[in-house]
Amino acid sequence: MSAIVSIYSWILLAVVCIGGFFVQLMLFIICFPFDRQRRVAGRFYRLMAVAVARLAPTWRFRVHGPVPSERPGRAVVVSNHVSNSDSFLISHLPWEMKWLGKASLFKVPFMGWSMGLAGDIPVTRGARGSVKTAMLRCQAIVESGMPVMIFPEGTRSRTAELLPFKDGAFRLAIAAQADVLPVAVTGTRDAMPKHSWRWGRARAFVTVGQAIPTGGMTLDDLEELKRVTRSAIEELRVELEERAARDAA
Repeated sequence: MSAIVSIYSWILLAVVCIGGFFVQLMLFIICFPFDRQRRVAGRFYRLMAVAVARLAPTWRFRVHGPVPSERPGRAVVVSNHVSNSDSFLISHLPWEMKWLGKASLFKVPFMGWSMGLAGDIPVTRGARGSVKTAMLRCQAIVESGMPVMIFPEGTRSRTAELLPFKDGAFRLAIAAQADVLPVAVTGTRDAMPKHSWRWGRARAFVTVGQAIPTGGMTLDDLEELKRVTRSAIEELRVELEERAARDAA
């Protein structure tokens, strides 16, 4: 049965990506003259992800706790990273933001093309020139008032423990004098298990913490900013895990 459900889920994803791409393309063309930040095309792409999550028969994704209804301004949004399905969950947050993602994803037909239309930022890991270009683009986006979403671990954690945070998101926040907005996810590990094509059962939650201002900070404060952010995400994750345990009881 799980194989049948997984095949259905992959077909669902393909249908949404292909059909949604053409709608998104029309929105991009119509709105581009007055929407250079690609808010409409970007938000539509996030809603495509929400649609997949809601229609997937084995997923139950929810936002937990109070979430700002208005889009944050100069902010770098950071979250722990558990599964490829994290993006489907975080897309439930009610505002647009641009995502830093692996350059290889942008080459995937329809899904990757939609990421480009949404204004997301590609980066090639380990390529210094690509990283520098991507971070400069991220800084320009943040300084324009559009948040950027980054997974500071850089990759998915295989355990319940957070991986070490890379510097990039925090250097960006300090350079732009932008808030760091901590986000936590839990429950997605089995939704799209690593190295498996099957979609698993998952009851997952995302929550948003208090913004951490960087006004007046310099690179000398980088490690402290990473520590404070990591602690905030850990606390949020514990809160989510307690919520999930209560719901399962």
